Order: sequence, then C-alpha cells, then structure tokens
Amino acid sequence: MNESTAYYQHSREDLIPFIPENYSRVLEIGCGEGKFWELLKSDDREIWGVEPNQAAANIARQKAHRVFETSFDLCLDELPNDYFDLVICNDVIEHMPDHDLFFEQIKTKMSAQGKLMGSMPNVRYYQTLRSLLFKKDWPYENAGVLDRTHLRFFTAKSMQRTFKEHAFEIEKFAGVNSPGRFKLFILFLNILFLGTAMDTKFQQFGFRLSKKH
Repeated sequence: MNESTAYYQHSREDLIPFIPENYSRVLEIGCGEGKFWELLKSDDREIWGVEPNQAAANIARQKAHRVFETSFDLCLDELPNDYFDLVICNDVIEHMPDHDLFFEQIKTKMSAQGKLMGSMPNVRYYQTLRSLLFKKDWPYENAGVLDRTHLRFFTAKSMQRTFKEHAFEIEKFAGVNSPGRFKLFILFLNILFLGTAMDTKFQQFGFRLSKKH
C-alpha cells in the first residue's frame, strides 16, 4: 500500500489497561501513524517507531524521536540494546516470519525492568470457528483474525505458552474486542464443550509481559 489508510490509524483505547505505570523510552513496532502514542500516560518520554508503510511512517515521524521506515528485522542493529522501558506490539507478532526469533531479539532491546505489551488475534474467535465448522470455509480478509497478511495464528493458550517458552513473565493477559452481547453461537459452544469455550468471544487478547530475572 502506498497511501495511509484507516489500517494505520487505530488508536486502540481497549489496550489502555495494559499500559504500565512507569516508562520513559518507548519503542512501538508496527506503529502506523503513531495514534497509540496519544494514549500514553507520560509526557516526558522518548518514542521510537518501526513502520514499513511509507505514508504512515512519514506521519509518525512528526511525533517521534526516531522512526524506521522498514521491518523490525531490518533495523534491529540500529536499535540500542538494554534501552527501552516499554515495547509495544499491537497486532504485529502474527505478521512476523519467525515469531520465536522475534521474542528472543526483542528481549535484547528491553531494559532490565522493561515491559512488552500488545495484542494478538484469537484464531478461536467464534466467527472464525463458525465459518470453519458450518460453512467449511477459511476466508482470508483485508483485516481481522484472518487478515491475508497474517503469517501466524494463535489461541489464548498458545500465546501464553509462547510467552513462557521465551522466558517472559505474564503480568496481565485478557480478552479484548468481544461482541456487545452474548452471541447464541458462543452459548452453543460453551454448552457443547462444558463451559470451556469462553475464549471464543474475544477477537483478540491483550498482554503485558516482563523479562524473567
């Protein structure tokens, strides 16, 4: 894409509860136009961004200390080690060619007390399951859980397992973007699976992690 669109303009107020109390040096990977920075609590902060879309990066650059117009792996060596108090990855990790390598690399950029926060789509979201089970289809879309640019798919369980495998402590983990009312299909799933399908009502899960010491 050559132009900035709504895809790069999400502010994500639903992730405010995952923002830590204290931070001063911030790195957002996949920052888009930098809308999420408006939600940060600290006025005295140094913000860095990584955004491969040129139009979005140009807008973000006006608000940040530095923005790299490329992917994370291509600017890795230009990011200082042991530096960032807060790393933000909102709907980014599922786009990574090697998410396991990313988790190891990002730890080297975080300060000792640094936090990693963000969100990831839930492939067990009820709309995705309904399409798979009843329509026998797996339709890729321009946005959402089955975004055609996603390279990885996660459930709540696999997200938490991945965090632990890479020596992160889970400080906060919760579902976000649930439907406004309890859908009949979600009720059906919970009856069928004896109440073990509550995770299917969340389109995404938000998280805040810290490094194990």
